[in-house]
Amino acid sequence: MSVAFASRGGPGSRKGSTQPALPFEVRPPTVPAAVSLLTQAKHGLAEATRESDPVKRFIAAYLSALRAAAAILAARGRPHRGRAKPESVWTLLEGAVPELRQWAGFFAAHSARQAAAQAGVTRRITAESADELSARAGQFVSIAGRVVHGHPVERAAHCGARPHAHRRRSG
Repeated sequence: MSVAFASRGGPGSRKGSTQPALPFEVRPPTVPAAVSLLTQAKHGLAEATRESDPVKRFIAAYLSALRAAAAILAARGRPHRGRAKPESVWTLLEGAVPELRQWAGFFAAHSARQAAAQAGVTRRITAESADELSARAGQFVSIAGRVVHGHPVERAAHCGARPHAHRRRSG
């Protein structure tokens, strides 16, 4: 069995020193809190898919996506913005992982409807809207799993949903 060696230069390295080349990509360790949140998101998504009531399905799917976003933030860290002020997880996600901006916008556009549904105002939730949100949440939880475990997300950046009227306020 032979081991390949690669010369590694850089500050503090001795000239001519070699280290074994690794046959795999080294990723940073997974953050336990991120893994826990991701697991909760997966369980919530399973609950959403079993739910026959569209309102309950919509709420469970949204909360799964919210937990998945929290898992990403736990894994990637919150972007520093000086004095901390309350911000939605979707705004924080845009700052921490710009590749997921479209996903953050999609779920942010559903935040008010989800809050209304939890308060008992359910007339805007249909079986179709619950199905769409559940499907998108499933895709997003899968992407969150890739991010939490250190895989790139560039190819999965677009959620493929119809554009919504969600716009960030400037100033």
